[in-house]
Amino acid sequence: MKEKEEKIKKEKLPKEKKTKEEKSLKKIKENKKKDKETSKFVQIIKKKWLIDGTKTIILVLLIVAVFLAINIGMQSLDLTPIDLTQEKLYTLTDESKERVKNIDKDVNIYFVGYADSDADLALAKQYKSANEKIVAEAVNADDRPDLAEKYGIESGSTGIIVECGDKSKVLTSSDLVTYDSSTYETISIAEEKLTSAILSVTADDIPKVYFLEGYSDFSLSYNMYYLSVYLQNEITEVETLNILSTGNVPEDCDTLVITSPSKDFDDVATTAITDYINRGGNILWLNAAMSTSVDLPNINKILALYGVNPFEVGVIRETDSSRMVSGSPDLVIPNLGYSSITEDLYSDGVIFRYPTKININEDGLDELNVVETDLATTSESSYFRTNFSSENTSNTALEGEETGSFVVGAELEKTITEANEEAGTSAVTSSLIIFGENFFVSDYQLAENSQYPGIQLAYNKDLVLNSLAYLSDREEDITARKSTGTVRYTATEQQDTIVRVIIFTLPAIIILAGLIVWQKRRRKK
Repeated sequence: MKEKEEKIKKEKLPKEKKTKEEKSLKKIKENKKKDKETSKFVQIIKKKWLIDGTKTIILVLLIVAVFLAINIGMQSLDLTPIDLTQEKLYTLTDESKERVKNIDKDVNIYFVGYADSDADLALAKQYKSANEKIVAEAVNADDRPDLAEKYGIESGSTGIIVECGDKSKVLTSSDLVTYDSSTYETISIAEEKLTSAILSVTADDIPKVYFLEGYSDFSLSYNMYYLSVYLQNEITEVETLNILSTGNVPEDCDTLVITSPSKDFDDVATTAITDYINRGGNILWLNAAMSTSVDLPNINKILALYGVNPFEVGVIRETDSSRMVSGSPDLVIPNLGYSSITEDLYSDGVIFRYPTKININEDGLDELNVVETDLATTSESSYFRTNFSSENTSNTALEGEETGSFVVGAELEKTITEANEEAGTSAVTSSLIIFGENFFVSDYQLAENSQYPGIQLAYNKDLVLNSLAYLSDREEDITARKSTGTVRYTATEQQDTIVRVIIFTLPAIIILAGLIVWQKRRRKK
């Protein structure tokens, strides 16, 4: 090769030929340089890459070890999981925490046959953050034969035991859910059931609510199934009352519920309910609107004890678009008055379907020793429809139809006996909470084209449940309860951005940083 180079240098060639030879010589030198660099790169790989590679592997193993240690540590802390569902179905609500925080008894919740990863168990463990005395854990029936034997849980089966001393309550997985009969979707009621069970086994006294039967088309077993489901989650015992069989209202009745009588009370019921009122009994009365006149003298006699005049034939309709649902004048959003029953509810969180007005004899309340508190009223733009002829399609008041704001919910407290300090006796009072509506807690659809029967109850359940808690003297149970439903997670725009940054942007930044560092090191060499 050297001889060839010298020969080229010595020979005297024409200018063009000489240039061509010089280019050829330059190319040979460049190839030699590349071969030399390639050889050098291979040497670097052999000498340094293996060392750096070992360090890299060690670093990766160290990161994995730290990650596993953190993961195990986080699990041992039983921290509240991140809940991205809009309804926060897997996060214990502040209301539940508030209700259990003052319990001073040890409560054990055993999830027999459940895996540690179960979502309902994770929810139950969150009670400990509100009260250290409440502990939830997963156990195996074979490892705890004492529990299996005591509560009749067979090997291989599952069950949830809420235990406090000698008191206990056993739940099944099916108790923690209910179903929408039209969509066949699962509705979680796990928190309500667990909180109710905890309070039941720790409560000294549990109030009893009776639903009067035999006079109405509305009952817990018919047209009010969804309400019965929600009532099971409350700290109450619920029973039905056939007053013709008993002849009286039981002494242990804390609240009597009367739903839309479609016929008059007989003398036995009238006497029994009057006696119940006179001994200080409380009543929740739900009265749907009437389309035809019905003679109800005994019912009107009982209502008159609280200053309530007979109901009239007719329904209230709205003309204020902000106080109705989807432009329907028959779906009224009442204004809620200030009361412990309603103070935690949203002002537009209650929907009445075909409400009727409650006629209160304002002038006679003092004589009856009754104090009135309005719980729900319609807007000044509403009217009372009495003309139901098929030709009448008007959405405004006709001539002769009453307009203005109407009372559709009220509490009337009647003093039966004044307090006597000398005798050391307390006042005896009887409270009536009355709503000019019954559909709002029924299974009837919100509208004719509604896909969800019972959707009304999802909005209205707190109003009726709070009324029962108030009448049963359990004001600590008055709250806005968690809305439950099937989990369908849809990320918000912010959450979607965060996820995309984590998945795409962070790896890109790491790769770019690695390239910059590699380039700087390469230049130094």
